[in-house]
Amino acid sequence: MNTARKAVVLVSGGLDSTTVLALARKQGFACYSLSFDYGQRHRAELLAAERVSAALGDVEHKVVRLNLDSIGGSALTDDAIAVPEEATEGIPVTYVPARNTVFLSIALGWAEVLGATDIFIGVNAVDYSGYPDCRPAFIDAFQQLANVATRTGVEGGRYTIHTPLMDLGKDDIVKLGAELGVDYSQTVSCYQATDDGRACGRCDACRLRSEGFAKAGLEDVTRYA
Repeated sequence: MNTARKAVVLVSGGLDSTTVLALARKQGFACYSLSFDYGQRHRAELLAAERVSAALGDVEHKVVRLNLDSIGGSALTDDAIAVPEEATEGIPVTYVPARNTVFLSIALGWAEVLGATDIFIGVNAVDYSGYPDCRPAFIDAFQQLANVATRTGVEGGRYTIHTPLMDLGKDDIVKLGAELGVDYSQTVSCYQATDDGRACGRCDACRLRSEGFAKAGLEDVTRYA
């Protein structure tokens, strides 16, 4: 009988979330990986999430369907908004309104059903695109919410939102993943990947990923179009 402590891990199929899943497994958690089919531009990242979850030995991989494309407002959910291929000032149009708030809320619900009080998410406030829901202030606020908005919290339980990559540069994340044996060739980070998961090499996500491998002194195993 598996008596390991349960954790819900948000897994997008990208570099960061895959590293977090590998780290949670290394720390001895029984991982329940959670992905979202939310109306994003491509399904390649969902296929990647399924691959890495299986490869890293999760207990269960759940995909929840949402229709964030019905409200639009982001280049990742609205085909009428082009994905930028040049660096921009401020919050970019690839920001999906309230995405991490929605994702963490569903992760919280599943955690409560599972009897888990640990949730892992791969947000980062160093090498990232400037999204407001990737900052420590947001995570702190959501953790407080989790502990007043649930039966578990009211009855004395305590939820922890783990963000092990929050203060790491992309190169440090790549190095950590390499130490954990992550096969990054199986991940998809690109905002406009092809159907078979090949990256454009030009969007913000691709630039950050490529620079991470370069700074880490490791081979970039990304499959480019």
